[in-house]
Amino acid sequence: MDYKTKVIKKEQLKVDKWSGGTTTQLAIYPEDSEYSNRNFMWRISSAKVELEESKFTSLPGIDRIIMIIKGELKLEHEGHYKKRLMPFQQDTFKGDWKTRSYGKVTDFNLMTSKNCYGDVEALFFNSEEKKDIVFSNNDNKHTKITLAVYNVDGVFEINISNEENINIEAGDVVLISVNNFKIPNIVISNKDNKESIIISSCIYHD
Repeated sequence: MDYKTKVIKKEQLKVDKWSGGTTTQLAIYPEDSEYSNRNFMWRISSAKVELEESKFTSLPGIDRIIMIIKGELKLEHEGHYKKRLMPFQQDTFKGDWKTRSYGKVTDFNLMTSKNCYGDVEALFFNSEEKKDIVFSNNDNKHTKITLAVYNVDGVFEINISNEENINIEAGDVVLISVNNFKIPNIVISNKDNKESIIISSCIYHD
């Protein structure tokens, strides 16, 4: 196989407190890095903002993407712009900006260092619908791609090149990593009898 997979079940995830609520780390790379030490290349997480007004932690050298899962959030980036986000809308900004938020929400976060970058997309599936997941391979600067799949709601099956089937439930995370852009065929199927949602992050790194 030209890829590696890792399944992280919901019950394996660690929930920590922060000044505005709680955050769940979904994945971090390298795996032995620590968010508190700021020595990660990339990190995905989901946070619950429990205060009506909160201040974002300063993260110099980190690019951030935030997507709202539940609720409505107003962001104020001091000296830059203001933006209001509804469910599954997103904003991209620098970690060293002075940022305040207004609203109680559940969100999804991608943090990347200067050595990598990524994107975030919400995928909506009708009952028993299938979707092909397409990697962009136009990057010539990095040697690895990791697709991170976070199951927001539903029951899904991930088929990889007809070699491996992975079943995930709500709250689970799957990481699919490839080297040198040997891209596998990935098909995600909704096994539930209702509309279901995943969030995918495609991360380019070394």
